[in-house]
Amino acid sequence: MLIPFILAVVLIVLYVRAVSATGPVITSAGIVLAAVFCVLGVLPLIVQLGVIVGLGIPLDTFIVRTVVIPALFTVIGPRIWWPAKVDDTAARN
Repeated sequence: MLIPFILAVVLIVLYVRAVSATGPVITSAGIVLAAVFCVLGVLPLIVQLGVIVGLGIPLDTFIVRTVVIPALFTVIGPRIWWPAKVDDTAARN
């Protein structure tokens, strides 16, 4: 009964470490990309494209890359690397 709790705590700690290590790079790149595409929103020919992409990139940066992808890695486990061979004994430990 205690093992799933310990596993959950370890996964949370690993998630926090991973996001803290890669978070600033992903966030700054997302902000720069969003700003570039929002500037495209003032051009008369591609207003809709600039606004849609300018709003989509922060959504991708702050929701998908920081919440959804780590959750998928947790749920799927080592099978996320499907084409490559994964050492199952290391994954079980």
